[in-house]
Amino acid sequence: MTDDVDSEAVADATSSFLDDHADGEQALDIVLAVDSEHSTWSFDDIDIDSGTFGELVSRGIVRKVAGAYQVTDSESVQAVMDGEPVVDGPTTTDGSTREFSLPSADYRSMAGLVVALCVVAGARMTAFTSVFQRGYAISPGNDPYYFRYWLGELLADSSGISDFGVLVDAPRGVTGVRPFSHATNWVVAELLGGGPWAAETVAIWFPIVASVALGAVIYKLAVLLTRDVRIGLASVLVFAVTPVHATYTGLGFFDHNAHQYFWLGVTLLTLGWLAVDLQQRVAERDDRREAVVSHLRSPPTWVAAVVFGFSVAAGTHAWGGSPLLLVPLAGYIGLRVALDVRTALSPLLSNLPILIGVGLGSLLSALLHFRWGWHSGFVSITPTLVFGSGVVVAALGELWRRRELDYRGLLVGEGVVAVSVLVVFRWLRPEDWARALQRADALFFREGATETVSLFSTEYAVLLGPLYQFGIGFYLALAMLGWVGVVVARRYEPGWLLLGAYSGFLLVLAGIQVRFAGQLAIPFSILGGVGVVYLFSAVDLARPPVPLAEEGVSTALDERGSIPSLSLPDRHKTVYVVGLGMLIFGISLIFVPGFAAQIDYSGPQASALEAVDDHATEFDREYPANFVLSEWGENRMYNHFVNGESRSYGYAQNNFRDFQSGSDPDGWYSQFDGRVGYVVVTEVDADIPAESTQNQLLANLGAGGNGTEALSHYQLLSVDEDRSAAAFAVVPGATITAAGEPGETVNVSTEVSVDDTSFSYEHEVTIGDNEQVEVIVPYAGEYSVGSERVEITETDVLNGTVVATGSG
Repeated sequence: MTDDVDSEAVADATSSFLDDHADGEQALDIVLAVDSEHSTWSFDDIDIDSGTFGELVSRGIVRKVAGAYQVTDSESVQAVMDGEPVVDGPTTTDGSTREFSLPSADYRSMAGLVVALCVVAGARMTAFTSVFQRGYAISPGNDPYYFRYWLGELLADSSGISDFGVLVDAPRGVTGVRPFSHATNWVVAELLGGGPWAAETVAIWFPIVASVALGAVIYKLAVLLTRDVRIGLASVLVFAVTPVHATYTGLGFFDHNAHQYFWLGVTLLTLGWLAVDLQQRVAERDDRREAVVSHLRSPPTWVAAVVFGFSVAAGTHAWGGSPLLLVPLAGYIGLRVALDVRTALSPLLSNLPILIGVGLGSLLSALLHFRWGWHSGFVSITPTLVFGSGVVVAALGELWRRRELDYRGLLVGEGVVAVSVLVVFRWLRPEDWARALQRADALFFREGATETVSLFSTEYAVLLGPLYQFGIGFYLALAMLGWVGVVVARRYEPGWLLLGAYSGFLLVLAGIQVRFAGQLAIPFSILGGVGVVYLFSAVDLARPPVPLAEEGVSTALDERGSIPSLSLPDRHKTVYVVGLGMLIFGISLIFVPGFAAQIDYSGPQASALEAVDDHATEFDREYPANFVLSEWGENRMYNHFVNGESRSYGYAQNNFRDFQSGSDPDGWYSQFDGRVGYVVVTEVDADIPAESTQNQLLANLGAGGNGTEALSHYQLLSVDEDRSAAAFAVVPGATITAAGEPGETVNVSTEVSVDDTSFSYEHEVTIGDNEQVEVIVPYAGEYSVGSERVEITETDVLNGTVVATGSG
């Protein structure tokens, strides 16, 4: 009767042994060879050092039988080495199967992916307590409230998910610059039932869901390009803890970023699949034309082409700067044609799925513009420019190949084609060309926002900027980008060419303005993942990554040759793996909360919002009487919750700085002319004159001091003990009148208490020749007027009532 053997355990032990020993495959070959010749054998029959042999025995790969040795399950060991599927479950020593299940490595890979995607979500929820404050779901930043405004408008105007007319007849705020982003938001909200709850849920959680989906796309693309599941998981983790990306797609950051990032990922995945599929077919066949034809005859090729085309149209209409992301696509097509010519492949046939995809994307993009009025004409027809130039370049490459010319000359010809296309476009569409220049000026030369600085800003000593924005993964990715250049120069690697083209272009853009770092994070995550696994292998904690492995190094691929096995290191090495992993990923993760905090709203700001909202509700103030004036970068937030009008921050941008730096806030009351109902001021990192409105409101709380008088039209609603934020209601104020002798000084005062802050509000007034004194006060309460007292109500303050004392 034969003994049972756990094939799964043997396979796991074999994978672990290969991971821990660079020469592990050689040792296994030796024991398998002697085991095939003898039913049992001794240590003297093999040429292996005693330490390595002892590990084979302790791990259960080799077992002792009647004083001799034999391989516990030679078929499982050989299967792992060959990349074949391992039959899971007990088998007998004669090889018969007793139970079958899927390979356990797949379960471990999927479990690892789930954990990595949870890290993606978790890293984007570090600001959870800042988002959910005082019963509000407060999106960070300013722009998310623009999207929340239009989502609310679309839901209010639509009758349900089938009412697509709202996307056609919508205002330019929806169709003008980011129509696909608005449309997606509306569809998702309608699927959740519509209404305020759905709108808030989408606004807060959509960026997280989109990031997790993008993480899955990155994993698939990384495994596709590298055939190494470890790199796939490492890429997702690098992506997860990239501070700049985690901030732009964090909890509640309801902007166009999540949309454009996801569709960029889909574009890269589909192009990557097309590249790798063709590359594998070329490698498997001697007849290269047959390889290309088989690629074209494969149904998945055209599925990928269609999805790619849709991603081009979706990305084009997702945001205003979308033509920029078509530049690396055009560059990739040009370089890919040259690469095909160098490899003696037909560039026209090899790139036909890409050209068809771009053509489909061009058609969809143009239809959305001309039928539904989406986006500007220039942006909508930009994919057509890429399509036209791509066809010309592919035809030129075909001519080059047939004449057997040097491919380097083709690159010069492609440059001429690109310039010619732009010249012709400028000649045929001068108005669109002018708009393109205006848009480029807005993207590259706009100042005043933190995202307009360079990734390599001197503020962070040039080289440290990427550490703060990306983490250590940036430097690993940069090194791997150099490796990509070498690999593409030496052999046919269209997939790595794709990643290199996009990475190089986006790196230049991020060097100009850091706003493009979020896009760069996508291809750099994969390059960083390769760098992470290579770093682990360099210190003998893992096998080399598949793309960098030398010949003869086992990669333990599965039967498809595309996904390597995933195994856990032994207990001793686990400590070092965890330590190095914490160093690489932990440093990046440390920066995430601080980076996100730059655009989060603080507790005092939330208190100011609540106070203003409560006051406006209690006294039934309607827009514009409940408009909140504040720093423009936070203006949409306050107005979204108080009055729902968060479409624009133009009034705040044009007026707040002058108001803040001026010295006569009561004088501004007449200028407001009913346009402003509330004012919120926050601390600034600058020296402010004592007489400035900023100091009069935040430091003195409108009660006077430092050579200034108490204010008459600003009623304090909220302030924290650190004076970091204060909210005021702008009120007409009650007018207190009293009689007295000319030249007499009368003190008008009351005690005010707001948010545990108490102070005296008082005026000292000299009675004029008319024997009357008039003082406008913004607070309700009992006032001392000289030796008399008078009661002022909140209604008096809000209605501008004149209240006389007994002598008035």
